[in-house]
Amino acid sequence: MNKMRNLIKEWEENSRTRPTVKEITIQLTSRDNARICALAELYSGRTQEQLLSELVSTALDEFEEALPYIQGDKVIAKDDYGDPVYEDVGLTPKFEELSKKYSSTAK
Repeated sequence: MNKMRNLIKEWEENSRTRPTVKEITIQLTSRDNARICALAELYSGRTQEQLLSELVSTALDEFEEALPYIQGDKVIAKDDYGDPVYEDVGLTPKFEELSKKYSSTAK
């Protein structure tokens, strides 16, 4: 939720936008389309495409943060107190791996 607040603050300050790297087509419900139109009117310095791109990016960041840590058996490091840090066997490492895979193929 904090990232979404930061995004709203960024929109209010009308800061520099991120460049679009890949264009895709999406379908929105009438309700979601109306909300994007409303956002575009509220933040008239941004296009609907910019708003959607930034919303998706923020949602993906929050999704990644929400993935649960599942402790594995393998010790991968020690923390500052010398306690073991166990590998994450949940979805986070797989999501990161797949993200890197598609990031390298998208260039």
